[in-house]
Amino acid sequence: MGSFSIWHWLILIMVVALLFGGRGKISGLMGDLAQGVRNFREGLKDPQDPHAIPDKQQTAEAKKADEVKHG
Repeated sequence: MGSFSIWHWLILIMVVALLFGGRGKISGLMGDLAQGVRNFREGLKDPQDPHAIPDKQQTAEAKKADEVKHG
């Protein structure tokens, strides 16, 4: 009663692997949630606002262009 059988350990390991696995369902859901929040923030931006938060991809492209210009 006080110790776990092999089946308890196997089920526990499977649950932990599912929750914290590199490509598990939970990590995929968190990525989808983050992308949804990013898209929501993008939708809230005013297209005429000069101080709008830039996209990460636009920022990365601008950084690459600067690196190419300055060698």
